[in-house]
Amino acid sequence: MRFAKGHGTGNDFVVLPDPDGRLELTPGLVRRLCDRHEGIGADGVLRAVRATAAGPGALAPATADRGPEWFMDYRNADGSAAEMCGNGIRVFARYLTEHGLAEGPQVAIATRAGTRLVRQSADGTFSVDMGPARVTGAGSAAIGGRRCEGVAVSVGNPHLACLVDWPVAHADLSVPPVVDPAAFPEGVNVEVARLAGDHVIEMRVHERGSGETRSCGTGAVAAAVAAAVAAGEWPGGRPARWRVLVPGGELAVVPGPDASLLAGPAVIVAEGKVSPAWLAAALAAGC
Repeated sequence: MRFAKGHGTGNDFVVLPDPDGRLELTPGLVRRLCDRHEGIGADGVLRAVRATAAGPGALAPATADRGPEWFMDYRNADGSAAEMCGNGIRVFARYLTEHGLAEGPQVAIATRAGTRLVRQSADGTFSVDMGPARVTGAGSAAIGGRRCEGVAVSVGNPHLACLVDWPVAHADLSVPPVVDPAAFPEGVNVEVARLAGDHVIEMRVHERGSGETRSCGTGAVAAAVAAAVAAGEWPGGRPARWRVLVPGGELAVVPGPDASLLAGPAVIVAEGKVSPAWLAAALAAGC
């Protein structure tokens, strides 16, 4: 089993090349790979599989000539499947282009949230057409004993973006925020965000299935949408560029009800091969 390790603003992933869909990626194996003490360590796994081999349940075209050649099979660190990952898809695109598996600078990638276009800029950053962002209502979360009101936003996956007027460093995200399960039956990513200047946001995030991460691309879009709502710029205002500062760096977001743009770095840190003995032991343990 070959792998690459990459990250986008500190949100890190194990990339598994599996073009023909031969790898049985069980939840247990994902958890082992993402374990930061006994595995490779990551916030999630990106399996690179051709759309024709993606298997049932993947929102990918039936044949590669009808759509994207590659499907990003994203799994959270707990092994659960997720619809979309804004940081992950930039790392995914970098891996494909660096290995000659896709020709840049623009690559179409199938995800469970639909097809996304990723483009590499001359400065090495990657931008993603994240598709439309939708405000689906309001909600609240209990975060470390604080009740925080938020805006429910869908970016292909569910978010609750909570704007606060206190430093986001004070948010206790060591445990999952408590939300109404009836409002978010499939779970939700919770962002704590604060306006830090003109179209500048500070943000931290707790991702369903992964815990607190150093960044979240779809979460950055959701936070920008919540800020645009608060500023009276949503949905009818002129699209504006927001700087989103996360613990792992900085992202640029232009949110919109028809299309949202996310831009930021994508880094491949290392590549290698999983030890056969480690893999055999993981599989023997029931992964």
